[in-house]
Amino acid sequence: MKPRPVSNPPNPWASTEVEYLDEIPPSRLEVLEDHTREILTHNSSPDVGFSWSVNPYRGCMHACAYCYARPGHEYLSMGAGTDFETRIVVKPHAPELLREAFDRPRWKGEPIVFSGVTDCYQPLEASMRLTRRCLEVCAEYRNPVGIITKGVLIERDLDVLQTLAREARLWVGISLPFHNPELARAMEPYVATPKRRLQAIERLAAAGIDVTVSVAPIIPGLNDEDIAKVLTAAREAGATRAFYTLLRLPGPVKAVFEERLREKLPLRAERVLHRIRETRGGVLSDSRFNHRMRGEGLYAETIERLFDTTARKVGMRMAFMTESAPTTFQRPARPSAQLSLF
Repeated sequence: MKPRPVSNPPNPWASTEVEYLDEIPPSRLEVLEDHTREILTHNSSPDVGFSWSVNPYRGCMHACAYCYARPGHEYLSMGAGTDFETRIVVKPHAPELLREAFDRPRWKGEPIVFSGVTDCYQPLEASMRLTRRCLEVCAEYRNPVGIITKGVLIERDLDVLQTLAREARLWVGISLPFHNPELARAMEPYVATPKRRLQAIERLAAAGIDVTVSVAPIIPGLNDEDIAKVLTAAREAGATRAFYTLLRLPGPVKAVFEERLREKLPLRAERVLHRIRETRGGVLSDSRFNHRMRGEGLYAETIERLFDTTARKVGMRMAFMTESAPTTFQRPARPSAQLSLF
């Protein structure tokens, strides 16, 4: 991974702050281990369509400027900028912890999502295989699964995904907010191109997987012009469902996003920031439930109408997760201690 200059907003929880008097050193990939004793995270937000998630990784090498998960790194005494992109925390015992959670009597087989925070198929997954091993546990227990990812590495796990689709319930959302490759590279520099992600949708759909396209986030004044192209291309590739969220810029994400926007797209920066404020009551971020995912005002309403109309026109269902259904969860039969003597 090519080193990038350090660009970290100050961590408000840190007791010390580093200020470089000379040239800022490059940032390099560092992998840290999190030996947490729990792997299932419960979500209570009314804006999110699932209650349980698994996050094998914290931080993300995709380096998307708009990522709402960046503030989480501050609670690890790191920064929300390049620290989030290059100091990746992994949970090496995630599969074992998930198995333990499934074996507890109180677990009733609710759907779980990979991942509610950072991408479960980011580049480290190629060697660490934590997501795959967790999915294998889900397949063994027939637990319903949802996946949200930009990572085309998901194609590697088609065998496990097909088992989940056949014996449990599976929903896969491929995140594709841009159709224009230049805009995509500016905002999400280490993600596969839009064309390559469309190929992933096609391969998943051809394998019998229920695929949703996640046009998230829509950045007012930037990629709202891509909505129709993304939905049309995704439908042609085999996606049957679609959803979107409006750009969110919580905490330090505002600084990271604005810096990247002004650096990579200087001629569009002011227009984009103006449009964002139009959808957020004059500010860049609104954290209120029932508002933060959709925004408000005429421009936000125009985006919603455009998305809904185009989705219906190309024949896509509007859905975030698959409909509620009885769980398929079933603990695997294991030989008793007495039988093992024979």
